[in-house]
Amino acid sequence: MPGLLIVTSTGAEDPTRASIPFHIACNGATPAGTECSIAFAGDAAELLKPDIIANVFGLGIPPLRDLLDKCVVQGIKFYV
Repeated sequence: MPGLLIVTSTGAEDPTRASIPFHIACNGATPAGTECSIAFAGDAAELLKPDIIANVFGLGIPPLRDLLDKCVVQGIKFYV
């Protein structure tokens, strides 16, 4: 099975861009059968803080809280 590592460095200051890696992982790659992981660099590491997770709402995609929960259920690994 092919693998995908998504590397993200955007923090909560740009909520749409910050949410896209989670959206790709849990709503695109994993359902298509691609094993997927997300690596956090720089400002993106703050996206795993509970107070940040609750307040990130990108445009046109589900809230970060929902995306993160779906990633965990699907077994997507995170690297910080």
